[in-house]
Amino acid sequence: MKLFDGGRAPNPRRVRVFLAEKGLEVPLVPVDMGALEHREQPVSSRNPLQRLPVLELDDGTVITESVAICRYFEELHPEPALFGRGALGKALVEMWQRRMELNLLNRVTAAFRHVHPAMKEWEVPQIPEWGEANKPKAVGFLKLLDNELANREFVAGDAYSIADITGLIAIDFMKPARIKVPEDCANVLRWHQAISSRPSAAA
Repeated sequence: MKLFDGGRAPNPRRVRVFLAEKGLEVPLVPVDMGALEHREQPVSSRNPLQRLPVLELDDGTVITESVAICRYFEELHPEPALFGRGALGKALVEMWQRRMELNLLNRVTAAFRHVHPAMKEWEVPQIPEWGEANKPKAVGFLKLLDNELANREFVAGDAYSIADITGLIAIDFMKPARIKVPEDCANVLRWHQAISSRPSAAA
Protein backbone atom coordinates (compact mmCIF):
# COMPACT_ATOMS: atom_id res chain seq x y z
CA MET A 1 0.00 0.00 0.00
CA LYS A 2 1.23 3.48 -0.83
CA LEU A 3 -0.24 6.97 -0.83
CA PHE A 4 0.78 9.43 -3.53
CA ASP A 5 0.90 12.67 -1.56
CA GLY A 6 0.84 16.32 -2.62
CA GLY A 7 2.32 18.05 0.41
CA ARG A 8 0.44 21.12 1.68
CA ALA A 9 -2.29 20.99 -0.97
CA PRO A 10 -5.70 20.79 0.76
CA ASN A 11 -6.90 17.31 -0.23
CA PRO A 12 -3.64 15.42 0.37
CA ARG A 13 -3.38 17.14 3.75
CA ARG A 14 -6.98 16.20 4.55
CA VAL A 15 -6.08 12.50 4.24
CA ARG A 16 -2.90 12.87 6.28
CA VAL A 17 -4.78 14.58 9.13
CA PHE A 18 -7.39 11.81 9.03
CA LEU A 19 -4.72 9.10 9.18
CA ALA A 20 -3.00 10.89 12.05
CA GLU A 21 -6.27 10.95 14.01
CA LYS A 22 -6.52 7.21 13.42
CA GLY A 23 -2.92 6.67 14.46
CA LEU A 24 -2.15 5.06 11.10
CA GLU A 25 1.02 5.27 9.05
CA VAL A 26 0.89 4.66 5.31
CA PRO A 27 4.01 4.83 3.11
CA LEU A 28 3.98 8.14 1.24
CA VAL A 29 5.15 8.79 -2.30
CA PRO A 30 5.90 12.53 -2.38
CA VAL A 31 4.70 14.31 -5.52
CA ASP A 32 5.93 17.85 -6.23
CA MET A 33 2.78 19.58 -7.40
CA GLY A 34 4.66 22.85 -7.85
CA ALA A 35 6.71 21.12 -10.55
CA LEU A 36 3.47 19.64 -12.00
CA GLU A 37 4.61 16.10 -11.20
CA HIS A 38 0.96 15.17 -10.63
CA ARG A 39 0.54 15.40 -14.40
CA GLU A 40 3.29 12.88 -15.07
CA GLN A 41 2.97 9.13 -15.65
CA PRO A 42 3.23 7.81 -12.07
CA VAL A 43 0.09 9.74 -11.09
CA SER A 44 -1.76 10.07 -14.40
CA SER A 45 -1.55 6.31 -15.05
CA ARG A 46 -3.32 5.72 -11.74
CA ASN A 47 -5.67 8.72 -11.84
CA PRO A 48 -6.55 10.10 -15.30
CA LEU A 49 -7.85 13.25 -13.59
CA GLN A 50 -4.24 13.93 -12.53
CA ARG A 51 -5.23 14.85 -9.01
CA LEU A 52 -3.96 13.90 -5.58
CA PRO A 53 -4.10 12.07 -3.28
CA VAL A 54 -4.04 8.60 -4.82
CA LEU A 55 -4.05 5.44 -2.71
CA GLU A 56 -2.71 2.27 -4.32
CA LEU A 57 -3.45 -0.98 -2.48
CA ASP A 58 -1.18 -4.02 -2.40
CA ASP A 59 -3.20 -5.74 -5.14
CA GLY A 60 -2.93 -2.71 -7.43
CA THR A 61 -6.42 -1.36 -6.76
CA VAL A 62 -6.46 2.44 -6.88
CA ILE A 63 -8.68 4.70 -4.78
CA THR A 64 -8.80 8.43 -5.48
CA GLU A 65 -10.76 11.34 -3.94
CA SER A 66 -9.75 12.26 -0.41
CA VAL A 67 -13.01 11.45 1.38
CA ALA A 68 -13.27 8.08 -0.39
CA ILE A 69 -9.77 7.24 0.85
CA CYS A 70 -10.75 8.29 4.35
CA ARG A 71 -13.87 6.12 4.20
CA TYR A 72 -11.75 3.13 3.22
CA PHE A 73 -9.58 3.53 6.31
CA GLU A 74 -12.65 4.17 8.49
CA GLU A 75 -14.01 0.75 7.50
CA LEU A 76 -10.69 -0.95 8.21
CA HIS A 77 -10.09 0.93 11.46
CA PRO A 78 -13.45 2.10 12.86
CA GLU A 79 -12.00 3.65 16.02
CA PRO A 80 -11.96 6.50 16.62
CA ALA A 81 -15.13 6.96 14.60
CA LEU A 82 -14.61 9.96 12.33
CA PHE A 83 -17.71 9.46 10.19
CA GLY A 84 -20.15 9.37 13.09
CA ARG A 85 -21.90 6.66 15.11
CA GLY A 86 -25.33 5.20 14.52
CA ALA A 87 -27.82 6.20 11.86
CA LEU A 88 -28.35 9.75 13.10
CA GLY A 89 -24.73 10.44 13.98
CA LYS A 90 -23.50 9.26 10.59
CA ALA A 91 -26.16 11.28 8.79
CA LEU A 92 -25.23 14.45 10.67
CA VAL A 93 -21.54 14.00 9.93
CA GLU A 94 -22.33 13.38 6.27
CA MET A 95 -24.53 16.48 6.17
CA TRP A 96 -21.90 18.73 7.74
CA GLN A 97 -19.04 17.21 5.79
CA ARG A 98 -20.89 18.07 2.57
CA ARG A 99 -21.70 21.56 3.82
CA MET A 100 -18.10 22.23 4.80
CA GLU A 101 -16.86 20.92 1.47
CA LEU A 102 -19.35 22.63 -0.84
CA ASN A 103 -19.81 25.94 0.98
CA LEU A 104 -16.36 26.51 2.43
CA LEU A 105 -13.50 24.40 1.06
CA ASN A 106 -14.69 24.58 -2.55
CA ARG A 107 -15.29 28.34 -2.25
CA VAL A 108 -11.82 28.94 -0.83
CA THR A 109 -10.24 26.70 -3.45
CA ALA A 110 -12.02 28.54 -6.26
CA ALA A 111 -10.82 31.88 -4.88
CA PHE A 112 -7.24 30.63 -4.74
CA ARG A 113 -7.18 28.92 -8.12
CA HIS A 114 -8.82 31.76 -10.02
CA VAL A 115 -7.04 34.71 -8.38
CA HIS A 116 -3.55 33.61 -7.33
CA PRO A 117 -0.93 34.27 -10.03
CA ALA A 118 0.77 30.93 -9.35
CA MET A 119 -2.35 29.12 -10.52
CA LYS A 120 -2.42 30.68 -13.99
CA GLU A 121 -1.06 27.53 -15.65
CA TRP A 122 -3.26 25.24 -13.56
CA GLU A 123 -6.66 26.86 -13.91
CA VAL A 124 -7.29 27.41 -17.62
CA PRO A 125 -9.10 29.65 -18.13
CA GLN A 126 -8.38 31.52 -14.94
CA ILE A 127 -11.35 33.79 -14.23
CA PRO A 128 -10.43 36.33 -11.54
CA GLU A 129 -14.03 37.57 -11.28
CA TRP A 130 -15.16 34.06 -10.30
CA GLY A 131 -12.41 33.80 -7.72
CA GLU A 132 -13.39 37.12 -6.17
CA ALA A 133 -17.08 36.18 -6.24
CA ASN A 134 -16.36 33.13 -4.07
CA LYS A 135 -14.68 35.08 -1.27
CA PRO A 136 -17.85 36.64 0.21
CA LYS A 137 -19.65 33.30 -0.19
CA ALA A 138 -17.01 31.62 2.00
CA VAL A 139 -17.29 34.40 4.59
CA GLY A 140 -21.08 34.18 4.55
CA PHE A 141 -20.92 30.47 5.33
CA LEU A 142 -18.50 31.11 8.18
CA LYS A 143 -21.07 33.39 9.79
CA LEU A 144 -23.67 30.62 9.52
CA LEU A 145 -21.16 28.18 11.00
CA ASP A 146 -20.41 30.60 13.83
CA ASN A 147 -24.05 30.48 14.91
CA GLU A 148 -23.98 26.68 14.88
CA LEU A 149 -20.77 26.46 16.91
CA ALA A 150 -22.30 28.59 19.65
CA ASN A 151 -24.09 25.46 20.82
CA ARG A 152 -21.54 22.68 20.40
CA GLU A 153 -17.83 21.92 20.46
CA PHE A 154 -17.46 20.40 17.01
CA VAL A 155 -19.03 20.95 13.61
CA ALA A 156 -21.28 17.88 13.54
CA GLY A 157 -21.95 17.47 17.26
CA ASP A 158 -20.04 16.54 20.38
CA ALA A 159 -17.31 14.50 18.67
CA TYR A 160 -14.48 15.42 16.30
CA SER A 161 -15.15 14.18 12.76
CA ILE A 162 -14.22 14.38 9.09
CA ALA A 163 -16.35 17.56 8.97
CA ASP A 164 -13.93 19.23 11.39
CA ILE A 165 -10.97 18.06 9.33
CA THR A 166 -12.47 19.56 6.18
CA GLY A 167 -13.11 22.80 8.05
CA LEU A 168 -9.55 22.91 9.40
CA ILE A 169 -8.12 22.43 5.92
CA ALA A 170 -10.44 25.06 4.44
CA ILE A 171 -9.70 27.75 7.01
CA ASP A 172 -5.95 27.16 6.87
CA PHE A 173 -6.16 27.46 3.08
CA MET A 174 -7.90 30.83 3.40
CA LYS A 175 -4.53 32.51 4.02
CA PRO A 176 -3.06 31.86 0.54
CA ALA A 177 -6.53 32.54 -0.90
CA ARG A 178 -6.40 35.96 0.83
CA ILE A 179 -9.62 35.56 2.79
CA LYS A 180 -9.90 36.44 6.48
CA VAL A 181 -12.15 34.94 9.12
CA PRO A 182 -14.34 37.82 10.34
CA GLU A 183 -13.33 38.99 13.81
CA ASP A 184 -16.91 38.71 15.00
CA CYS A 185 -16.92 34.96 14.28
CA ALA A 186 -15.71 34.23 17.81
CA ASN A 187 -17.08 30.68 17.86
CA VAL A 188 -15.36 29.78 14.60
CA LEU A 189 -12.09 31.22 15.88
CA ARG A 190 -12.41 29.30 19.16
CA TRP A 191 -13.18 26.06 17.33
CA HIS A 192 -10.37 26.53 14.80
CA GLN A 193 -7.85 27.20 17.55
CA ALA A 194 -8.94 24.06 19.39
CA ILE A 195 -8.73 21.73 16.41
CA SER A 196 -5.46 23.32 15.27
CA SER A 197 -3.94 22.36 18.64
CA ARG A 198 -4.62 18.68 18.03
CA PRO A 199 -1.40 16.77 17.12
CA SER A 200 -3.01 15.56 13.89
CA ALA A 201 -3.20 19.13 12.55
CA ALA A 202 0.56 19.07 12.00
CA ALA A 203 0.28 16.12 9.58
